[in-house]
Amino acid sequence: LITGFDPFGGEPVNPAWEAVKQLEGLVIAGARVHTVEIPTVRFKAIAKVQEAIRHYDPEVVICVGQAGGRAEITPEFVGINYANFRIPDNEGFQPLSTKLEKDGPDAYFATLPVQAMVDACKEKGVPANVSYSAGTYCCNEVLYELLYALDHRHPGVRGGFVHVPYLDSQAANLKAGTPSMSLARITEGLTAMVAAMVEHEGEDIVSASAGCEH
Repeated sequence: LITGFDPFGGEPVNPAWEAVKQLEGLVIAGARVHTVEIPTVRFKAIAKVQEAIRHYDPEVVICVGQAGGRAEITPEFVGINYANFRIPDNEGFQPLSTKLEKDGPDAYFATLPVQAMVDACKEKGVPANVSYSAGTYCCNEVLYELLYALDHRHPGVRGGFVHVPYLDSQAANLKAGTPSMSLARITEGLTAMVAAMVEHEGEDIVSASAGCEH
């Protein structure tokens, strides 16, 4: 199961969903892909993810979001039990300094092979790196709440989050030098990461090259 957010922050598109929907129905390294668009709205986003988990009963869940300002595709290493929205979500909610789950740990580590996913992406010539912060907006909320739900209700299901850059078409309307990537490249990178996720079902690889300051 791969999810992508809808547009937010005044943008006409979200590269996450634009790329994710290209993968619908594909079989990648033997794994059939199901895709779902989720709203950039507190509580509703993770509710949509959980609904899709119940419907598709997947072995792996990857949520994808936009990270404007990043030049690479970045799988997230960790989600934190904290919300501090820099802007309101699409329905006006803006939690500040708020814990996501009162009984939850401070952080959950993604259960995807993020290092292997990065290497697979780079082998295709698509810029990628591991990120060690998913921020404190809806993306981190979905990552943390996904891992919380898998831990409590879906043992054995793996999950994580991947951030993608702006599309070229978005960057054309932003300040000069804003990092971006074509839809084809983002889609190619996500495809490579899905294949790596399937092929590395056990422990992740060890790589000194995978490290991001974000």
